[in-house]
Amino acid sequence: MHSPRIVRSFASTTVIAALGVFAASTLPAQGAPTAQGTPATAPRMSPDEIAAFAKLELALGVVRDSAQAQLAAARNAKPEQQQEVRDKLQHDLAEVLQHNNVSEADYRRREYVISTNPAARRMFDSVTAKLTGAPLPGTLAPALPAAPLVKVPDGPVGVHIGHVVNSFGDTPNKQGLLPVALAEAKTAAQHAALAARSPTNLDAMKLHAGHVLNALDPSIMPMGPGLGYGVKKAALGVATHVDLAAKAQGASPNVIMHAGHVATAAHSTIERADSAIAIAKAIQAATSASDAAALVNQLVPLTQQLIAGVDKNGDGRIGWDKGEGGLQQASEHVDLMLKAASEPIR
Repeated sequence: MHSPRIVRSFASTTVIAALGVFAASTLPAQGAPTAQGTPATAPRMSPDEIAAFAKLELALGVVRDSAQAQLAAARNAKPEQQQEVRDKLQHDLAEVLQHNNVSEADYRRREYVISTNPAARRMFDSVTAKLTGAPLPGTLAPALPAAPLVKVPDGPVGVHIGHVVNSFGDTPNKQGLLPVALAEAKTAAQHAALAARSPTNLDAMKLHAGHVLNALDPSIMPMGPGLGYGVKKAALGVATHVDLAAKAQGASPNVIMHAGHVATAAHSTIERADSAIAIAKAIQAATSASDAAALVNQLVPLTQQLIAGVDKNGDGRIGWDKGEGGLQQASEHVDLMLKAASEPIR
């Protein structure tokens, strides 16, 4: 079964015809007899055509994903608003085809080749994986590396700290909230950097902006290369559970002090993620490559600061203080919080 985090596997793509842009058409099966009784030649595509079609599918995917997010928004709950979004979706999909000089008939032909020719399909999937950073269809996304369990204090204090560093019930692979936040932040920074590699390609920048959104908050962009949890949700979980640890019976002064530092750095990370989300959305709404590239230049350092934090006051160091700390500082203060009592379980 294909991972839901794969950006766009062809078999799961909602094709344009299904969205109402084009009427369904009947195409002969591969090798089916023609009207003259002779077998039809198996359709083929060159590597360049396959690569171009992969890019086209990803561009169409950006439009579809944006529309899906709008359809799910509370502000578009009324039937007339839903129809307006769908009408715009049909228009935007057709515009993407026109921009790529692909007719309805040519799109259907290429779609048919990829669907029926195993070699073409493998090449299509390979190109898509390289463009998106997502795993090949049929393979699992890389799991978070198993980290050694950290010894935590006994009792309720240790339960909540354990949720931060070791395991939490609803995270991918039941990893700790902090490791998940770090992994998602790395994905966001990676795809912001990928967007910066194509400053003249508006579609590529929009594509990777969507991937950044997926890693930051998959409720905004459900499809993408992230873990499906998001920096924001994981960082909020970190802040919540260190606060619960500090308030639990038996919490030591050391836990109480450093829990505040961890929570502050986590909340600063959430604020930074919100800023990155706003910029990524602006990139997706941009109408020119130059406008998008200027926004990407803001997005890259912001996503890097999710982990590294930022020296906001110019004193030459990055602390946990409000506005400065990132996930790295949160991690450092978790270590300080547990320094006296935690060693890796051998």
